[in-house]
Amino acid sequence: MGSGIWSTNVYDSAARYRAATGASAFAYNDGGARRVHPDLDPFGVTRESRDSAEHPDSLAVAVLFDVTGSMRSVPRALQTRLPDLLGLLLRKGYATDPQIMFGAIGDATCDRAPLQVGQFESDNRMDDQLGLILLEGGGGGQKRESYELALYFMARHTSIDCHEKRGRRGYLFVIGDEMPYPRVSRSQVKDLVGDRLAAPIGVADIMAELTRKYDVYFILPQGASYAGDPEVLDSWRDLLGQNVLELDDLDAVCETIALTVGLGEDAIGLDEGLEDLAELGSTAGASVSRALARLDRGTVVTGDPLDGLRP
Repeated sequence: MGSGIWSTNVYDSAARYRAATGASAFAYNDGGARRVHPDLDPFGVTRESRDSAEHPDSLAVAVLFDVTGSMRSVPRALQTRLPDLLGLLLRKGYATDPQIMFGAIGDATCDRAPLQVGQFESDNRMDDQLGLILLEGGGGGQKRESYELALYFMARHTSIDCHEKRGRRGYLFVIGDEMPYPRVSRSQVKDLVGDRLAAPIGVADIMAELTRKYDVYFILPQGASYAGDPEVLDSWRDLLGQNVLELDDLDAVCETIALTVGLGEDAIGLDEGLEDLAELGSTAGASVSRALARLDRGTVVTGDPLDGLRP
């Protein structure tokens, strides 16, 4: 996977067709699906981000979102802003050959679809992959979801050339509002992924393994059930430190992801990224600046990063 080139024209044509026919961008879910789509089934698979003649400098970018409870609206918001994400990554040169994978997280103790993982794609098939996600909407109601199962899959069932060939980590964004379970369950891994573990794996241990391959970020958006919850935030900060981002506008998630990659790749500073947003007509600048202030090349940004950008 990962061949082809993203086309905003193709995306816009598909959106116009759906609007004219009343079709949904999430036709699989909205058509009454009750199980993981076969293309997103994590059992017995490895997802790959590979270099090619078309994309010789591939960069793996994975976006996994909680689809339980109030979080099930996240993929719909993300789907409408895909052109913004790709426009910043490609046209502004934040990444040369980004290959993007989408996936979804539920609760393996009770949900029909506790883990869904797409392919790394470079073209409009990433939009198609989003459309196959089952928007679970369930969850167990105990302030935990199976994030640790997703971390396990990403650590052991992805193979990415940016890391294996060039020693550069990919990017993983987890969008959620609850805590992971404390351990990766042997039985859940066996049933859902197909691996046989000798013993459970602590969540801190699997995160340590994962961060050798990916820069990992947890995004907690405003409006989610546990937005601002100190227990949730502390649990993720124990695992990721400053890479826990509080986002006060869900509609700014694509811009936040794009600028985080741009900062991580040293392609931009935060002020430059905010100028790019303004140039594109995005209204997300204030939200993005608050979320990313501490990631600006590893420094703490003081004052108002939008000073000088306002008319």
